[in-house]
Parts: sequence; structure tokens; C-alpha cells
Amino acid sequence: MFHQISRGFVHYKSVNESYFRQKQLRGNVGFWLLWSYGVGVVISGNFTGWNSGLTAGGFWGMTIATFLMAVMYICLTYSLAEMSTMLPHTGGLYSFTRSAFGPFWGYVCGVAMIIENVLAPVVAVISVTSYLKPLIPDIPAYIVWVVIYGIFTAINIWGTEQTFNIGHFITLIAIMMLAIFYVNMLILGEFRIGLLFNVPADPGQSTTWLPKGVRGIFAAIPYAIWFYLAIEQMPLAAEESRDPYRHMPASLIAAMFTLVVLSVFTLILNSGVGDGAVAIGQSSAPLGDGLKAYFGHGPVATFATAILMSCGLLASFIFTIYAYGRTFFSLARAGYIPRWLAVTGRTYTPYRSLLLGTVVGLVCAVTLDVLGGPVKDVMLNMAVFGALIIYILVLLSYIKLKSDRPELESSYQSPLGIRGAAVGTALAILALAACLSVPAYQPGAWGVAMFMVIAILYFWFYSRNHLVAQAPEERAALNLEQHQSRRMF
Repeated sequence: MFHQISRGFVHYKSVNESYFRQKQLRGNVGFWLLWSYGVGVVISGNFTGWNSGLTAGGFWGMTIATFLMAVMYICLTYSLAEMSTMLPHTGGLYSFTRSAFGPFWGYVCGVAMIIENVLAPVVAVISVTSYLKPLIPDIPAYIVWVVIYGIFTAINIWGTEQTFNIGHFITLIAIMMLAIFYVNMLILGEFRIGLLFNVPADPGQSTTWLPKGVRGIFAAIPYAIWFYLAIEQMPLAAEESRDPYRHMPASLIAAMFTLVVLSVFTLILNSGVGDGAVAIGQSSAPLGDGLKAYFGHGPVATFATAILMSCGLLASFIFTIYAYGRTFFSLARAGYIPRWLAVTGRTYTPYRSLLLGTVVGLVCAVTLDVLGGPVKDVMLNMAVFGALIIYILVLLSYIKLKSDRPELESSYQSPLGIRGAAVGTALAILALAACLSVPAYQPGAWGVAMFMVIAILYFWFYSRNHLVAQAPEERAALNLEQHQSRRMF
């Protein structure tokens, strides 16, 4: 139906049947494995990253910021739940934006997905290495990176079900670790409410409830995002799920509310142990510092911290590798990036995309090691900016698709509807402004801008003339455009 055609400034090239025989995915992932994907890919945010919000805004400032971001992510999740049944393709978020706003903005969304999905595991693997260092002091960090990337990339190439089963197991361990921490801090009497409010007030602020004032709430927003960042990756599994029309919405919503519960317990119980919010806010391992409050600073605390932090970070690591593999695959299958990346092997996994993401990740890790800590912060912040660009585009896509494309069928209807998506969009814009207002985050914004410029130049001078109309994401979008044209005339 679609072979040699043009749509505005983009042009589609014809492909033969063998093109898609070489680019097939196969999976049978059900509700519980999808749920563990949603929880596992995010759960590392409970182990590190969020706690800097205590320093930025105090306990109540961070609490209000977390509430606002929880609302934003709930609005996003319900919108994704509906769109994932409208357009159940591996392209996920890029597919939604492509259908709503055309190939250019779909491509921009896809590039933002690459930024987020490739850089997030780099920060995770370096963090894992730092926690394991006391246990393996004589092994160079780069060897640990190669081993961890090698093991989890091999699992992803091995097969989709193997990846999800192992990820499910690690995620359950991470949840169990958090639960043990929560219960022990309460039972052992280490948690004390007064410790929540020991962040010193800035000059002119007379209350310890908001020691940084209202501006502290704004400043804490970038850190509150870490409690929920990456749940938007779940629609990438649509083509490999057993029943995307039933399981994707249910697992998305269940995972989101699981994360909300975990974030509440982590924020309250971890902030009120040890030396309190003032110390936890400055810690690189907040849960570990909570354990040291009971075990002291001996080898037991060191070992417990290393295992605890590694489990949480590795749960996110295995699933983020899956995510960048599917992101590269879907964009390559549609011709936005080199098509050879979409080739799948005998295990029906996009091994070339997975290997590319791993090589880029290792290069970034080495770059961090050579240039030092500030670059790590830039890469971490680039992942956050990439995510916020995605949220704004996808939530606007939901509003446009619901308004302009009533012919799109969905087995699930968001109870929040367009109003919920509008609230989510406003909060995403607020979060983007909050990130831009933090000086430490601004180099990350420049990093995203530079990468985007390079990617857009590639699109304009090459890939826009080599798109594949038969790719599922493109075929669905082109069908919608044809339907819209018939309605107009």
C-alpha cells in the first residue's frame, strides 16, 4: 500500500518482504513481568539521587515537590496506558508523537528517548562500581564496567523472556531490601520524627517547615523526579507482551502506584534516621547511611551498603539496557537511523542495537573516569532533560490524538482524560523550568541541545529521505493521515 511515496518534506523508500523477516521481535511477557519492568526500571531512584532534594528544600519542600511530581507521573501513566492500546508498537513514545505531530516531532521524541535510555545506565554502572569498591579494592573500575555491561547485555541478547524473568527476580530483591530497611528503622527505633526537620533555615526564613522558603519547593523538583523517572519506558514492550490491550494498561498503573508507595516510605523513613535530613541530603548512599546508624561504620555496614545499593541499581540497569535496545530498534526499523541496527538474530532480539548502546555507554563511562565527577552530573542531568522533553511531547500528543483522531480505537480509557493530560503537561513544563533554574543542571540542558542539533541535521540531510512506510509506527500514522484526509473531503 505504501511504497514510493512522499509526505511533505519526508520521503519513503520501498522495502521488500525480507526486510521485516530480518527485523522481528518475539515475546510472551505477561502482567507480572511487565509490572516488574515498570517498577524495576525506576526503583534505583529510591536508593540514590532523590535525597539531594532535602538539601534543596528541606523535608517539607521535598515532600511538596514529590507530591507534584507524583501527580505529573500519574497523569502521564494514565495517558500512556490509553495510548499503548491505541498504538501498541515497540516505538512507544516516539510512535505516539509521530502519529500526533508528524515524523519530525516523532523523531525528536525518539532522540530524547535515546539520550535518556543510554545515559541513565552509565550513571548506574559507575555508582554500582563505587559501592562495590570497598569489597573489591584491587580490581580496576573499567573491568567492573565491562563485566556488568557484558553480563546484562548478553542476557538481553539471550532472549526477551530471560531478560524479564531475571529482571523480575532482581526487582523483587530490591523491593525486599527496601521493605527490610523500612521495618528495621521503625522496629529498631532509629527513625525519629524530629530528625526530618533539622535542615537549617536560610537567612530570612523563620521556620524549619520550609527552611529554604517557597523557592526550596521549586529547587527540590528535579530531585523528586528520580522517584519515578523512566516508567514511561514500559510501552516499548508492547510488541513483546502477551496481550498489550489488557496487560499494558493494568501493569503501567499498578507499577506507578507501587512506586508512589515506595517513594512515600523512602522519603519519610530514610530522612529521619542517622543524623537526619541534613546529613541524608548530602549523602551519596542515603539508605547506606541509614544502615550505618544502626550497624556503625564497620565491615558489616560496608558490606550491607554495597549489596543494598547494587541490587537497586542493577534492577534498573538490566531494564534500561532493554529500553535502549528497543528504542534504537524501532527508530532503525522505520529508517530514522541506520536500518542495519534493527536486524534481529535467532533469539529475536535486536542484538546490534543492544551492542551499539553498550559500546556508547562504555565510552561515556570511560569519559567520566577521565574527566571526573562534574561530567557525571552533566550526563545524569541530560537524562532528566531528555525525559522532560518526552513528557511534554507525549502528553500533548495524547491531547491531540483524543481531540483530532476519534477513529483511534482503545481498549482502555483514561479516567483523567484530556484534563489529566493538560495538568501533566503543565507540571512537566514547571519541572523543566525548575531544572533550568538550578545552575548545576544547566550544562545538562546544553548537552541535550547539542546532541539534538546534530541529530536534527542528520534527519534533515539524510534520514527524512529514507523512511520506511511499512514499519508499524509509520504505517499506523500514515493510515491515520489518510483517514483524516477523507474526513476533510
